[in-house]
Amino acid sequence: MFTERDPIPARGEKELAARAAGFPFVTRLTIVHETRYDYERAVGFGPQRLLLRPRDSHALRVVEANLTLSPPGQTRWVYDAIGNCLCWFAPRGEARQLSVTSRLVIERYPAPLAPFRPDDPHTSTPIVYSGADRTVLNPFIEPATEDEAGVMVAWLHAHMGSPDESAVDFLLRLTRAIHADFAYQAREAQGVQAPHDTLRLQSGSCRDFAWLMVEALRRLGYAARFVTGYLHDPNQTARGAGATHAWCEVFLPDLGWMEFDPTNGIAESADLIPVAASRTPAEAAPVSGSVIGDPGRCQMTVHVEVTPAGVQAAA
Repeated sequence: MFTERDPIPARGEKELAARAAGFPFVTRLTIVHETRYDYERAVGFGPQRLLLRPRDSHALRVVEANLTLSPPGQTRWVYDAIGNCLCWFAPRGEARQLSVTSRLVIERYPAPLAPFRPDDPHTSTPIVYSGADRTVLNPFIEPATEDEAGVMVAWLHAHMGSPDESAVDFLLRLTRAIHADFAYQAREAQGVQAPHDTLRLQSGSCRDFAWLMVEALRRLGYAARFVTGYLHDPNQTARGAGATHAWCEVFLPDLGWMEFDPTNGIAESADLIPVAASRTPAEAAPVSGSVIGDPGRCQMTVHVEVTPAGVQAAA
């Protein structure tokens, strides 16, 4: 077992600018995310892909990052094609258990959704992107699933508003509709339901609702991506707290990438702590990799804990 620690970075210009821009308080949180695989027989391990560390931004600062890994091995940090912080972990030798524990201390700057109405008419429905933006966004506009029976299209038509409705208003309405109309069910099984299955069952987990919203919006020409991370639940009332969480990000002209959580019916909430964004859910798995040999029975245990580490006034 070994632990990899990052030093506390110096306060940068982006942080100071964010504080000066009107965010009166900073919420400091401690996040512990443990993933453990127990095997019936000892096995070797191929490369393990870890998406466990957020990227520093004007909305989030990583104060401390510890990664404890067993069995020991070599790590290599890179940025993937979308800019996520990705750790490649190569365990050495054979073992009957693989354990990955991430401990983070972060500062999250409140970013409530302001009643901002940009002058750009392209922020009304249907959405229109500039040529430069569309070149970058095309992979997130093209749907990744089939809708042969037109189930998603029919569901979308039932939720369309007036032609002059702003994109933000429509997205908020759709977010709240999924929250109100679908039954939340935590699922231990890996993978994500197909969007048409979520519509048919009228139920799912946070990752199912996020994927439904992503794929539905793509059929309307929006650039949308799947986001995984954590949910801070100070009131103990949110769905999906106490585990990894998933939601949807949508790119809007003049506004950039905006967060919408259909599981809880919220948007641009400081309680959402993003770690990774991707085109499909499979690309955003926190821990993924391969084993070498026959492991026999395998049991996976995941534990996530998000606790306040203090709230301080901005400088």
